[in-house]
Amino acid sequence: MDKTVIHPNLRSIKLPDIDRISDYARPLRWLTLGWHDMQRTPLLSLGYGALFAVLGYALTHYAWGSAQLSFTLTSGFLLVAPFLAIVFYDLSHLAEHHHAPRLLHIIKPLRANGGSILFFALMLGFAMSVWERLSAIFLALNISGERVGFDGFSYALLHGQQLDVIVPYLLMGALLAAVVFALSVVSLPMLLHRRVDLATALMTSLWTVRSNPLLMLEWALIIVALSVVGFATMFIGMVVIFPLIGHASWHVYRDLVER
Repeated sequence: MDKTVIHPNLRSIKLPDIDRISDYARPLRWLTLGWHDMQRTPLLSLGYGALFAVLGYALTHYAWGSAQLSFTLTSGFLLVAPFLAIVFYDLSHLAEHHHAPRLLHIIKPLRANGGSILFFALMLGFAMSVWERLSAIFLALNISGERVGFDGFSYALLHGQQLDVIVPYLLMGALLAAVVFALSVVSLPMLLHRRVDLATALMTSLWTVRSNPLLMLEWALIIVALSVVGFATMFIGMVVIFPLIGHASWHVYRDLVER
């Protein structure tokens, strides 16, 4: 039976059923399915992954002298990645129906539900801008001059210096990332796949997290761990990791939200 949530404007929103899964090995299945999708579309998947890796490295290298900018750009990946991965959702959708991969196919769902997807992108952009401003203010007020650069900030973090400042900073970023994750874990694949409004997609995503809190926490930690590997390899690992997470995210949506 569909769930009904009362919207603030008194309009009811009918949500699809959400499966409750107690199999905590399921994220490995999502990653395996994502890997298979990558093998079906290697040129498009890895090509887009390489493009993101190059852009990510260029932006981070540009901001290397500023701890605030460099950390905002790297951690901000987790905030805007759900939208950047939209191509992988579409490729996995095509693979699911045994259709030939076509990059321009994404124009069709974008045209059908473009308004909601655009508002979703604006929402993520707003979250990114909020994080950038909070990061700038917090570090400017608390980090001493010799630690302003990326190298100095990293040294302080690795050697346990200024933890009274760094730990709250990291917790602040983690809280914002958790909110974005809860709102986006299945919402954009749903917008790409179904003719629904943004409110319905966001509420479905929140309900998915509410129904599977430990499973979604596990999936979020896997995304963070894989992303750290990608950052630690100077974005080289992102050539494979970003498409893998994107394709796997489609299967998260298909596994948890009723068809």
